[in-house]
Amino acid sequence: MEVFLQQLINGLTLGAIYGLIAVGYTMVYGIIGMINFAHGDIYMIGAFNALIGFLVLFGLGVSWAPLAIVIVLIITVMITAAYGWTVERVAYRPLRGSTRLAPLISAIGMSIILQNYVQLLQGARNKPLQSLIEGGITILEHDGYAVTVRYLQIGIVVVTLALMIGFTLLITRTALGRAQRATEQDKKMAALLGVNVDRTISLTFVIGAALAAVAGMMVLLYYGQIDFYIGFLAGIKAFTAAVLGGIGSLPGAMLGGLLIGLIEVFWSGYFSVEYKDVAAFSILVLVLIFRPTGLLGRPDLEKV
Repeated sequence: MEVFLQQLINGLTLGAIYGLIAVGYTMVYGIIGMINFAHGDIYMIGAFNALIGFLVLFGLGVSWAPLAIVIVLIITVMITAAYGWTVERVAYRPLRGSTRLAPLISAIGMSIILQNYVQLLQGARNKPLQSLIEGGITILEHDGYAVTVRYLQIGIVVVTLALMIGFTLLITRTALGRAQRATEQDKKMAALLGVNVDRTISLTFVIGAALAAVAGMMVLLYYGQIDFYIGFLAGIKAFTAAVLGGIGSLPGAMLGGLLIGLIEVFWSGYFSVEYKDVAAFSILVLVLIFRPTGLLGRPDLEKV
């Protein structure tokens, strides 16, 4: 029971991070009907921006962890959002009227460029960061085994919940959210009704990149090291989470992220850690066989 509870806590934490990345995938797909395969590398760049920010602040003598985290979070989100905007302008907007294959190839090319760009600037080795948030709460202890919730894990889950609530309010209660929903349904009609479609799509990429930046900073703080390749595997898993939950569904993206995180952690804890990715993708295959639209997805209606 103690092992189960500890793995549950670890899985929810990891799933929250995957969910934040998956939301970016599902947002872009929902508004333009295409997958942004450079999104995982935007998350990786967010992690590196956070690392550089911490190192700069420590060099300037800022040693109080809460202040450093808040400052770095703001700076990381702003810089990474600019990368998201650039990806949309360079890889997607010029090809929006082309075939569906052209933006896909362009996004893959942008992913390769970003990976090699970071590798050349930062090197291929792992980049470590000292632990900034220590300690936790022991919720159960039996026969020498303690179930502990780290303060960092609590922070990750709380921040994720706050972002999801705020993002839901943004989509449902603001003018930008109405513009996004209108653009998703019919771009031409939305433009005729006064919606700036180009700006709405750009802001969608910016918001998705901002969420990925938060996830990148969480991973840096949680694991204490990053490299230029973390975006590829995390991006694939987050995309899997988005498909599992139902591509185009924001609650589905978060649900899929939680499920992928739980599957990975429980499989690693009870079976073999080498096959945790196989287990996650196998569950995806089974879900898509019996429910092709994902857990919370809805079938596309053909407009005639």
